[in-house]
Formats: sequence, structure tokens, C-alpha cells
Amino acid sequence: MGWYIALGIIILLAILPLGVSVKYDEDGALVKVIAGLIRITLFPRPKKQKKDKKKTDTPEVPKPKKEKAQKEKAPVKQKGKDPVPVKEQPKKKKGGSITDFLPLVKVALNFLSDFRRKLRVNVLELKLIMAGNDPCDLAVNYGRAWAAVGNLLLRLERVFVIKKRDIQVECDFTESETKVIARLDLTITLGRLLAAVFVFAFHALVEFLKILNKRKGGAVNEPKSS
Repeated sequence: MGWYIALGIIILLAILPLGVSVKYDEDGALVKVIAGLIRITLFPRPKKQKKDKKKTDTPEVPKPKKEKAQKEKAPVKQKGKDPVPVKEQPKKKKGGSITDFLPLVKVALNFLSDFRRKLRVNVLELKLIMAGNDPCDLAVNYGRAWAAVGNLLLRLERVFVIKKRDIQVECDFTESETKVIARLDLTITLGRLLAAVFVFAFHALVEFLKILNKRKGGAVNEPKSS
């Protein structure tokens, strides 16, 4: 029975969503950390209320003054012909080999490209309220706004998997300034996160071992070209 409980806990932890929720409206920015069903406000932090100091009628008793500590006399420097120590200049660090650096960059880029596809945009909300008095100018800005929003969506879809979206562009002749309402819920399951980190750590370790073997003078096994 205990094995089933442990297996159930592991499965629940693997599918536990972790992420961040960002919202912006007339009240400003709001950032929350997501851990399953729990949401913790990260910004803005709640202000702590200062406690009022209680006033008492009893007069304060003056504290006795502490005795002044005697100052130690600074040692007198004797004039002599001692040689002045010369400060050693720090040695300039030499750069590492570019041939060892490029494989590590490739591993990091592969990790980022794989990691970003594991992220999920659960909620994407964007509402633009276009302001203006001239109907012609407002119509032109309305079309430009939709074009910009469409370009933004294409870029986001190349990077993330978007589950739910709500995109709106409205016009308001009474407003003097264009307003925006936005929300983004970005999550990743704990299992996906650990899997991505494990794969990255494995490939990075392989590259580091190749570099160490090369510096020791060993032969590096390279794939044979067909």
C-alpha cells in the first residue's frame, strides 16, 4: 500500500504546474507565483502597518553616561631606510579556446529551444483601447494596432504553446490616451522542468569530459562522416 501512495505522490508532483502570472491594468502591474492551485503575490508587496508608540505619562529616567574609553596612542612611524614593498600587478587572464567554447554554447542553445517549447501559456489576454477624436485617424490606428497584435501573436506561437487567448482592440472617442489591459499565465510542470534540466546536465557533462580529455592529451572520439 505504501508503494502505491509513494507512486501517487510522485505522479502528482510530476504534473504539478509551476509558473508566473503577470497582469497589467489601471491599477498597475501585478505579479503572482503559481504553484499548483496556490497563487502567491510577488509584486506589489503588501505594506506593513506601523504600530503607534504608546505614550506614557511617566518621565524618562536619564541614562548614566558611559565612561569614555581611553584612546590608544597610534604607534609613531620611525623614519628608516626600509624598502617600500612593491605591489604585484594582477596577472591578466587569458581567454579559453574558442573550439572548446562553441560546443557549450550549442548545448545551451539546444536547452533553451527545447525548454521554451515545454512552457505553456495557459491564459493570454490583451485588450487595446484606442483613443482619439478624429474618426479617420482612429480608423488608421485601429488597423495598425491589429497588424501589430497579429505580428506579436505569430512570434509568441513560435516560442510557446498557447492554450487560451482573448485578444481585443476597441475604439473609445472619450479617452485621451490609449489604454491596455494584459494578462499572461506562463507555467511548466515539475516533471517537464526536471526532464529538461536532466537532459541539459547530461549533454553539458559530456562536453566537459571531452574538454578535460583533450587537455590531458587524450583522443576525442568524433563521429565518423559517412
